[in-house]
Amino acid sequence: MSLVRAELRKLLGLPTAWVGLVLGTLTAPVVVLLNAPYTRRAIAAGTLTDTSDLGLRDLGIGLIGPMVLGVIVVSSEYTSTGQDAPGARQLTATLAAVPDRLRLLVAKTTALVLVVAAQAVVTATATLTLTQVLHGEHAPAPAPARVAAALLYWTLTALLAYALALITRNGVVPLTLLIINSSVVSVSYLLTKVTDLAAYLPDIAGTQMFLRSGDFPVEIAPVTAGLVMTTWVVALLAVGAVLFRRRDT
Repeated sequence: MSLVRAELRKLLGLPTAWVGLVLGTLTAPVVVLLNAPYTRRAIAAGTLTDTSDLGLRDLGIGLIGPMVLGVIVVSSEYTSTGQDAPGARQLTATLAAVPDRLRLLVAKTTALVLVVAAQAVVTATATLTLTQVLHGEHAPAPAPARVAAALLYWTLTALLAYALALITRNGVVPLTLLIINSSVVSVSYLLTKVTDLAAYLPDIAGTQMFLRSGDFPVEIAPVTAGLVMTTWVVALLAVGAVLFRRRDT
């Protein structure tokens, strides 16, 4: 537990981590607020008839938060400590204090999950409450199981980013790919137009844990979708852990 506390302090001491916390927490509620006039008009005009995903769908916009946190918890270890010693990195000092690399990864993973889960709870509460206040009876409260699945999706997304950063030992590449795929152009979604197997990619399958409407080529049951995404994350984490243990600093 002392090692987990140390990793928590280290993570929360990073300025970039706070960027991820602020962006991830505020983006979804702000988008709900800005989109409220359009959503009301769409409901009144009858062009938006299925409102079961209102609020929950907007949570996906805040995924940049857990992505940043998942990447920075690893990439910060590989960043140069300063111009005076460009070859020195935080990881050297970390491993000197904790030589057991597997134990270090367990502590880092636990710290990341705790921070992202707390962020997800705050963001989901704010987003769903604001959605109900703005749209009243048109935005029924989602079932607790769907909210829990959305929180799990946030946590798994952070772990996915974390695993990719472990594998690449780089923060820029995985973060760029994840942000582009989730906000600019979804390569995963485009692949679903080519093959139905793309529906089992982690981000596509994961959304079916809690969303009920969407252009999915293959309908996956929520529990199955959760198992698919979890399998992806566990597999990538295993690869990242093996590489982390075998590589030099």
